[in-house]
Amino acid sequence: MECIARGKVHKKYELGCKVAMVSSSRDNWILAIDAVQGNPYDGHTLKDSLMQVKDNTGWQPLHAYCDRGYRGVAKEITDTEVHLSGKKKKSMKASLWQWYARRSAIEPIFGHLKTDNRLERNHLQGKDGDRINAILSGCGFNLRKLLRAFFLSFFRWLLENHFQHSAQFTGQYMNEKYFQLLHVHAF
Repeated sequence: MECIARGKVHKKYELGCKVAMVSSSRDNWILAIDAVQGNPYDGHTLKDSLMQVKDNTGWQPLHAYCDRGYRGVAKEITDTEVHLSGKKKKSMKASLWQWYARRSAIEPIFGHLKTDNRLERNHLQGKDGDRINAILSGCGFNLRKLLRAFFLSFFRWLLENHFQHSAQFTGQYMNEKYFQLLHVHAF
């Protein structure tokens, strides 16, 4: 645990370690996550994070959309094209601007990791404990998304196949005749 200068007015310093995370652009799956010891410059963590993505998934990302803390890194990384935020919307095509706008989806992921997956407080000891906590919180985030997708389709199947009256509430039979036959009781 180190003291990290954040540069924010309400909280100038924090205790902890930095966590480097890479998420997919489309569905926000966490592809790589690692606790970085010390207080390194953000740009120095990108190369290791992209190597971790390649190790985990087997493919090299073609584009990386980063904030301005990663300035100067594009020269070091040859396999991935690094795009930095801060460009004006008028200077690029609409399709490219959509990818830049997706970069803002990273902050809610960190928020969910901190609140829902216990990344905010680490009860494990040492540098290895920091790494284990970060990796397990990323796995928990992905597992929660996977379970949500599985159970959503399962409950839809259950409602359609085992409950006959549920079809009336899905909108298929919601017409004026149905409402005339529907008995309403007020308490």
